[in-house]
Order: sequence, then structure tokens, then C-alpha cells
Amino acid sequence: MARRRALVSVSNKTGLVEFVRGLVEMDWEIVSTGGTAQTLQEAGLPVLPVSQVTGFPEILEGRVKTLHPMVHGGILARREADHMAQLAEHQITPIDLVVVNLYPFRETIARPGVTLTEAIENIDIGGPTMVRAAAKNYQYVTIVVNPQRYSLVLEHLRSSGEVPLKTRLELAAEAFAHTADYDQHITAYLNNQLMADGQGDSTEKPVFPTRFTLIGEKVQDLRYGENPHQRAAFYRTVHLSGGLGQAKQLHGKELSFNNLVDLQAAWALVKEFGKPAAVIVKHTNPCGAAEREELLPAYQAALAADPVSAFGGIVAFNRPVDEATAKALSEIFLEVIVAPGFAPAALELLQSKKNLRLMAVDLQTQEVSWEIKTIEGGFLVQEADRDDLNPAELKVVSKRQPSPAEWEELNFAWKVVKHVKSNAIVVTKNKQTLGVGAGQMNRVGSARIALEQAGAEARGAVMSSDAFFPFRDTVDEAARAGITAIIQPGGSVRDEESIQAADEHGIAMVFTGIRHFKH
Repeated sequence: MARRRALVSVSNKTGLVEFVRGLVEMDWEIVSTGGTAQTLQEAGLPVLPVSQVTGFPEILEGRVKTLHPMVHGGILARREADHMAQLAEHQITPIDLVVVNLYPFRETIARPGVTLTEAIENIDIGGPTMVRAAAKNYQYVTIVVNPQRYSLVLEHLRSSGEVPLKTRLELAAEAFAHTADYDQHITAYLNNQLMADGQGDSTEKPVFPTRFTLIGEKVQDLRYGENPHQRAAFYRTVHLSGGLGQAKQLHGKELSFNNLVDLQAAWALVKEFGKPAAVIVKHTNPCGAAEREELLPAYQAALAADPVSAFGGIVAFNRPVDEATAKALSEIFLEVIVAPGFAPAALELLQSKKNLRLMAVDLQTQEVSWEIKTIEGGFLVQEADRDDLNPAELKVVSKRQPSPAEWEELNFAWKVVKHVKSNAIVVTKNKQTLGVGAGQMNRVGSARIALEQAGAEARGAVMSSDAFFPFRDTVDEAARAGITAIIQPGGSVRDEESIQAADEHGIAMVFTGIRHFKH
């Protein structure tokens, strides 16, 4: 009986030497390539280089080595008379076992700072071709892509000399899943490059692909979704680095579905600020936000904005939490605290609260350039709303110009309102939210909620709106409360009425030309 031939070419060399040694002990001939061949030779195992099989050297820095009829003919041939005759005619030896796993593309793109060129070089071509060929011909060929399967294959070969057909089919299914997953990672990565960088035929960003691929790796099953009767799981996007998907939980019980949703809302807002800032979120809306020269005053101001709603909230910081801030945080019941880090003393203090979740997230991470919302039977993809105010594009439409202090406050208020559910109205003073009106069906309703919450503190404060005023009623409400300046997108057919109202009340009004709907 002729010696059986195995083709072995792997990136993941876990268990490789032991597996091939078992094959050699059963008199299998081993054909191998590149680094795999070197590993086996260094272990003292006999190896036939693939170049001796093909009669052609590896070329193009290893890009071409197995793409040859002497290899694929041996893999794809059915063990029937006509195919075997053709193999004999061309002096091709059948290959009965293919052991291949692919270049580490996923591991490569997970490295911080990896370039597109580096990623492309780690796209395997010959490997997937061999895997798919062997899996297609599973009736005659055994394909192994998972090192955990080595012991099973050896067990069958030692006991009966063959791998059963059912097992070969299972291995083939696993192989196709392996290449499908590999291709999805490549597709998702390249699509993200297009969408993030605006590459491609279109000159506008982002470039949306014809087929959108999103790859997720399960982090954990969640206890339940938004409500206890809904099942849920948390996935991280594997082709992006950083963000909450890579956050480290330092303490506390398992995160819930709602925790994660609120965490994203809090983290997205706190990153808007340059100076030390604190944001408190409930049900994805900020109930308190403030910016100060130091972290503790920022937290104290955010908490003072709405201490009732802050109970059981999510707190986000854009600076590491120090001990003084940790002491203040420990005085109220909170669900989660997220920050770039925690001082050792702060961490020790907060860890005394058994269930308080502490999350550390790197501020300097790759940001997602798109957002996804599901609808029945499909999903929507949009560019993330990351527009900031451009002073050159702002238009003062009122007779009165904002004062320098009002300009600073309007900029702060505009950053906050961007992260509030529409219809959104935010009232702020001294870079502290005083009132937030979120998610109402009409804009004046949101304004009344925000102004009522602000109370007497609204006098001398500013107001921001995520979209234009359809009527002058919101300006009139603001004037009665003592608002001195308003920032809004403009663009209503009734803009002149709102401008007239602002002038009547002596309010400075600025149009941004940018809308920040958040549904």
C-alpha cells in the first residue's frame, strides 16, 4: 500500500509537533511549507518541502507556494478511476489529509496602530484555497483547521486507519465556518477603513459598502435585556480597537444590558470636554454634566444639577478618579463609574461597595465612525454624529451679540444637547447643566421641563436646542425664565418669528446650521 500523504501548513502551531509525530509513526508522508516545515524539521521530523512537490520554488515572499496543480490536483481528485487515471498521467500524488489554519489576520488588526499595509499582508490566499478544496472533497480527504481536533484524528487513524465519513463531514463544516469567519473579518475591516477614511469612488464620508458586514465576538451572556423577559448578550466588534468593548471591569457585579447602554451614553458625552468633566446619566440622558478645573468640583456640580435623578445613575469622568472624588462618589448609590483610570486609594475606597461596578476605559482609542439601528427586517447604518462647532460658521441672528462669557457657555450647552434625546432642550450656567428636557413630542414641552427644573437659577443662564424652533413660543418661555442667550440650528420657515422674539426680550441668539437629532 502506498504511503498516505498529508499537507501541513499552519499559522497556529499549538500541538503541531506532537500531531505530526503521530502521523509519521503511522508512516504518513508529510508535505509542508515555510515556517511550518522549519518547525517540524527542528523537531527532527521528516518533511517534504512543497517546492519539491510542485517543482517550483516559493515566490513573491511566500505569497505563492501551494497554488499549483500538483497540490490542488492531489486534494481535489475523487478516488475514482477517471480522476485517479489523470493523477497518474500527470504524476500527482493524492493528498488524504490537509492540516491548515490561516494567517493571523484578526490578531494583526487587533494590534494598536496597525497599518492597512500590514493588515493586507496578513490576508491568507493559499490557506483558504486549500481548506476549501479539502472540505469540498471531504468524502475522500480529511481537513483539520482546529488544533483541538488533532487528538480525535489521531485516535481514529490509530484505531482503524481511517477517519470516519461522518467525522470528515463535521470537520468540513468546521473548515467552511473557519474560512467564512476569516473572510467576514477581512470584509468588516476593509469596510471600516472605507467608512472611516472616505476611501473609494465617493468623495464624501463615510463610504457605505453594498454589503455591510459586522463581526462580533461574544463578551458575555447578560442576565436579561432591557426587561427581565428579554434575553440578551454583549458582543465586542473585533475589527475595532478600544471603546467600551475593550473596557476593563475593575470591581462590582456583572454589567446589565441597560448598564451598557447608559455607559455608552455617558462615555460619549464626557469625551466631548477638554477640561476635567463629570457626566451623570439616567436612561441614556444626562441628568447632570459639568466642567471644572478639577475633577471633584466637576462631579459636585454635575450631582447638584439633579441629585434626585442621579440616584442609581451612571457616572463618567474624562480624567482618572482621585481619592477625594472617590470619597464624594461613595456617599450616593450609583450603578457604574467609568473613567480612564482610578488612583490606587480611590479604587480601594470604591471597592468597599460590593455591587458598584468600576470600569476603566482608554480615552485614546479608535472611535466607531458609524452607528447601527435595527428595524424589523433590516438595519440602518449612519455616520456617527461627531460634528463640533465651527466658529466661522456660527451666525448671530439677534441684534444683541453674545458676551464672551455667553459664548463659552453656549459652546458647553451645545456639547450637552447633542447627547440628549430629541426633542432636546438644555439649560446651563457656569458650565453646569441646570435643566434638561428630553424626548418630548413637542419642543416647547421639553423647554418647560428644562426651565422648571432650572428654577430661579435659569435667570442669567443659556439655552441650547438640538433642532430649530418651529414657533416663537420656546423663546418666549425662555425669556420669562430669565435666559439671556440661545443656541440652536435654525432653518425653520418661522425663524424670523423666533429672531423677533429674541430681539424683543434682549436675548442673544446664535444659529449653528447643524442639527443634532437623537432618536
